[in-house]
Amino acid sequence: MRRLVSAAALLAATGNLAYAQNTLPQLNDSYFRAAQSALQERLRVTPNTNRAKNVILFVGDGMGISTVTAGRIYEGQKRGVDGESNSLTMEKLPFAALSKTYTHDAQVADSAPTAVAMVTGVKTRNDVIGINSEVEVGDCAGSKGKEVLSLAAMAERAGQATGVVSTARITHATPAAMYAHSAHRDWEGDANMTPEAIAAGCKDIAQQLVTWSHGDGFEVILGGGRDRFLPETMNDPEDTDRKGSRKDGRNLVQEWQSRYSNSGTFLWNKEQFDRIDPKTPHVLGLFERSHMRYEADRAKDNGGEPSLAEMTVKSIDILSQNPNGFFLMVEGGRIDHAHHDSNAYRSLEDMVAFDNAVKAALEKVNLAETLVVVTADHSHVFTIAGYPKRGNPILETIVEPDGKPKLGKDGKPFTTLGYANGPGAVKEGEPRPVPTNTTAPDYKQQSLVPLDSETHGGEDVAIFAGGPWAHLFAGVVEQNYIYHVIDHATKLSERSGLRAAAQ
Repeated sequence: MRRLVSAAALLAATGNLAYAQNTLPQLNDSYFRAAQSALQERLRVTPNTNRAKNVILFVGDGMGISTVTAGRIYEGQKRGVDGESNSLTMEKLPFAALSKTYTHDAQVADSAPTAVAMVTGVKTRNDVIGINSEVEVGDCAGSKGKEVLSLAAMAERAGQATGVVSTARITHATPAAMYAHSAHRDWEGDANMTPEAIAAGCKDIAQQLVTWSHGDGFEVILGGGRDRFLPETMNDPEDTDRKGSRKDGRNLVQEWQSRYSNSGTFLWNKEQFDRIDPKTPHVLGLFERSHMRYEADRAKDNGGEPSLAEMTVKSIDILSQNPNGFFLMVEGGRIDHAHHDSNAYRSLEDMVAFDNAVKAALEKVNLAETLVVVTADHSHVFTIAGYPKRGNPILETIVEPDGKPKLGKDGKPFTTLGYANGPGAVKEGEPRPVPTNTTAPDYKQQSLVPLDSETHGGEDVAIFAGGPWAHLFAGVVEQNYIYHVIDHATKLSERSGLRAAAQ
C-alpha cells in the first residue's frame, strides 16, 4: 500500500513554501491584480429598473467584433498607449451581449433588415425596409398592409422628440428603417425606382421622410444625400456644377420647410451647423450630395462637415428641449463603406470617430434616465491574424514576438489585417505583391477571393449598453430582441396606445 504524502509536505519538500502557506504565487502579478479589480468593479454594478426617459441607439454599420478589436488597438496606438489593453468608450458600458444577425431569408445580412430588426422587433428579408417577411423584394403592391412600425414612430406618437443621424445618406438603409416602408432599399429617390413601383403607388424613401406623418415629424435629421431631395434641374448648393437627381421636379427640402411654416431650418455646411440654436424646433442637415466624407477626409470638404460626435451632441441639445424625453438613432455609416473597399485605414478612422460620438453622448446624458445601446447591424469578412508581437503597428506587416518578420510560403510578408474577399485580391496567375505603404490612406488590404466589393460577414456582433434595463442585454440574443428591451425600458408601445390596439 502506497503511503500518501500531504500536499503541504510535498510543497515544502519541493521548496514551494508560498504554496504551503496558502498564498497564491501569482498574487502580485499585474494581470492578476487588474482582473481582481475588474471583478470588484463588476460586483458594484446594480441593475437600473427605472423607466428610460431617453434612448440613444448607436449603430456602427459593419462594426463586427474584429473591427472593434482592431479599432481598440488602432485608437490606443494613435494616442501612444498600449493598444491591446486599451478600451474604447463603448466597451466601458457595464452590460454586453452578442447579437445574431441572420435575416428571414439570409445567413449573412445586409443593413436594411438588420436595422428593421433593431427598431421594429421583427426579422425580415434582405433588401427591404419597414415591412415584414411576407413581402418579396421589389414587390411594391405586395408590400401594402405589411408595414411595421418603428420605435421612432412610437416615440413621436407618445409625444417625445426624435432624431436620426448618419454619416451615410439619410435615405440609406439604416436611417431609413426609422421612418420608411419600402419593398427595396435602393428606392431612395424617385430616380432609383422602377416604373412599375411608381405606377403601383409606392413612394421613394426621401419622399417618405419629408411626409412622415407620426407626431410632428423628426426634430433632428442630420446626414448626407442631398441629391435625393433636389430636382435634376436644380444646382447643388455646394457642388454647384452638379444637380439634384429627382425626376419628378419636386424640391423636397422646400416641401419640408413649408411643412413647418418655414420654421424648419435647412443647412448644408459646417458654418450653418455651428450657428444652430438648440431651441430650433426642426433641423434638416444634408451635408453631401451622397454619403458624408470619411472621417479621414472630412477636413477636405468644401463646405465643411460636422463630425459624428458634433452631430450627436447637437442632436441631444435640441431633443432635450422636450420634457417628455427623446429617441435618437446615430449611425456611423462609413465604417461599412471602407470595409467594402478593403480599406482598413478609413474604416478604423470612422470606427474611432463613432466611439468618440459615444463618448460625447455619455458626457451629455444621465444614465440614470437614459438608455444607451451601442451595437452593429452586421460584420465584415475582416481578419486579424498572423501572430504579430505585442505593440506591432496594427496597419503594418507582421513582426513576431521573436523580432522576425512573418512570411507566407511565397517568402513575402503580409499584414495583420486582411479580408476573406474583396478588391485587394491578387488576379489569377499573378504573384502576390509585397505589401508596401500599408499605412497610406488608400491602401487596400490583401484579400483571398477577388470581388469588386468586399462582403459582409455573418458572425454575431456585440451589443454594449448602459442605463435603465441595460442589464437585460446578456448572453446571445436575436437581433430583434434589441427592440423589445428598448420598448420594455421605455413603455413606448403602451404609451402610444399601440399595444392595447394590437391586443
